[in-house]
Amino acid sequence: MTSTLKAIVAALCAVPLLAAAQAKSTSDGIAEYRKMLEDGNPAELFEAKGEALWKQARGPKKATLEKCDLGLGPGVVKGAWVQLPRYFADTGKVQDVESRLVTCMATLQGFNAEELIKTPFGRGEMANITALATWIATESRGQRFNLPQAHAEEQRFYELGKRAFFFRGGPMDFSCASCHSVEGKRIRLQELPNLTKNPGDGIGFAAWPAYRVSQGAMWSMQLRLNDCYRQQRFPYPGFASDLTVALGVYMGVNAKGAESIAPAIKR
Repeated sequence: MTSTLKAIVAALCAVPLLAAAQAKSTSDGIAEYRKMLEDGNPAELFEAKGEALWKQARGPKKATLEKCDLGLGPGVVKGAWVQLPRYFADTGKVQDVESRLVTCMATLQGFNAEELIKTPFGRGEMANITALATWIATESRGQRFNLPQAHAEEQRFYELGKRAFFFRGGPMDFSCASCHSVEGKRIRLQELPNLTKNPGDGIGFAAWPAYRVSQGAMWSMQLRLNDCYRQQRFPYPGFASDLTVALGVYMGVNAKGAESIAPAIKR
């Protein structure tokens, strides 16, 4: 083998190693960027607002939310987030934290549930629901997800969420799975976790609610799903609809054992 041929072979062998080094460098850079963002996460402001709203007498009934049952008994907040969505006997529905808050605000405080649901994200009482959800998530930070699947409705919602996750349609023929069903996908330097299984601690479902730096706003899981449908060029799903709750069940059950870092911070 001539010296020229040896040089070519050596260069070709080095290409995969160089690509791997570059990929690692990119991932490390993104991780460092996120770590820097965590210092002084603006989500703390929403946490404080949510805690104050929970304890404040509000609505037509001038009552607090301190008797709201999030699944672990009236008023119990710590640990509730990592077991939601779940089935609630009083409504006969599987609910996530946001739809459950609508129920509590209607029954305990006298708010009109239909009006709450129709309120745009980031405005009025919807902004308050997001703040409440942020605080509730904070109270379970560091705990492991363990969504219940004992009730038949919880099992049905998991299967419904799975179907919705893989459903393709719209002008782009997209589905949730188009971006989140295989390893190693990335868009605009943003890693896309595989949500068909446990993607790991603090990734995917275990990171929301989160503060979006690019929007300067707090995003709940309902808003995150709403935006996913926008990117798929689908019609927006209804707030707290069976579809969005079912997707939460599917991702939450798949994330079993993952550590919650919510509220996180995103670019």
